[in-house]
Amino acid sequence: MPDHSNQAQYDVIVLGGGAAGLMCAIQAGKRGRRVLVLEGSNRIGKKILMSGGGRCNFTNLDVQPENFLSANPHFCKSALARYTQWDFIALVERHGIAWHEKELGQLFCDESSKQIVAMLQAECDAAKVRIETRAGVGEVQALEPGFSVDTARGSVTAGALVVATGGLSIPKMGASGLGYDLARQFGHTIKPTRAGLVPFTFDDDELKKYADLSGLALPAATEAGGHRFDSGLLFTHRGISGPSVLQHSSYWQPGAAVAVDLLPGQDAAGWLLARRDARPDAQLNTVLAEVLPKRLANRLCELGAGSRPLKQFSEAQLLAVANQLRAWAFRPNGTEGYRTAEVTLGGVNVDEVSSSSFESRRLPGLYFIGEVLDVTGHLGGYNFQWAWACGHAAGQVV
Repeated sequence: MPDHSNQAQYDVIVLGGGAAGLMCAIQAGKRGRRVLVLEGSNRIGKKILMSGGGRCNFTNLDVQPENFLSANPHFCKSALARYTQWDFIALVERHGIAWHEKELGQLFCDESSKQIVAMLQAECDAAKVRIETRAGVGEVQALEPGFSVDTARGSVTAGALVVATGGLSIPKMGASGLGYDLARQFGHTIKPTRAGLVPFTFDDDELKKYADLSGLALPAATEAGGHRFDSGLLFTHRGISGPSVLQHSSYWQPGAAVAVDLLPGQDAAGWLLARRDARPDAQLNTVLAEVLPKRLANRLCELGAGSRPLKQFSEAQLLAVANQLRAWAFRPNGTEGYRTAEVTLGGVNVDEVSSSSFESRRLPGLYFIGEVLDVTGHLGGYNFQWAWACGHAAGQVV
């Protein structure tokens, strides 16, 4: 057994200075635990800083277990019930941070995401949490009891180790597979990982149809996994994106088509038949341009029923056009991958982790929280709420 007598001693080491790790550290520090947070990059909360266009979509007014994907859909329930969106809103308001609801219950800072990071830093300071940045992690060993962690600044030990290293998304911000490697090292299994909340890409044939529409955005909806996402589509130079598409990507399987409702909330068939009665001589593309961007209306006609006066369409033909508008099929050849993904699907098998304490069922004193776990939220503040909730739960007991 190596001699660790000269190492710095802590009660808790948290690997990762993101949302979940900082929340856990704060709660443990408030309980009088000596806590060290090791962050590999040059500052804490990098993902917080970039989120929500720099204003941080820090939670959602309507958080339900159904907003999360996991091989065990029940795992998230306990933590979400014990630390709710209202608890985090109360924390934000105690720090005098003004916020607003943008849409669909999504809450953002009025000013800057820097306020959320500053709030977490202040809470860490008050709880006497030590934070070390640029602290790359090397070998991690299980001791009897506790853990030893080799870092760029030396070796440290603690009775408990919390893995809050995030997922594989956005590697330019320092994302790595460290958390999965540690999980495997200590006997855990990993559910297959892939990019989630990520734009779709098209092959060359599909790009020829839509590439010149790049930058065009419109209200649109998709359905996936029993959910309907009514939050918009954006054409890109590589494929399609937008909130509805990002949501859909978390459920998408390679090879599957994505059916987009281009007229959400409208009776497309009834509207087209009414327009034929009102404007029988109008071209189909002209009429579609009343409710869709003109370029898209023209393209849909080119790729679909063509364009001629409405009076030349039978009722059956107009119903076929309406069906296309309700479910226009795009066939992605893939996604943009972890480079632009907001989250990582899959991760540490939650059946091997306590849903109340987040302690490993394989090794006492080892905890997993945040994105490294096989729990992924929808777009709209849900992943941050998961981070606050599971970090809070683990911090209460670690």
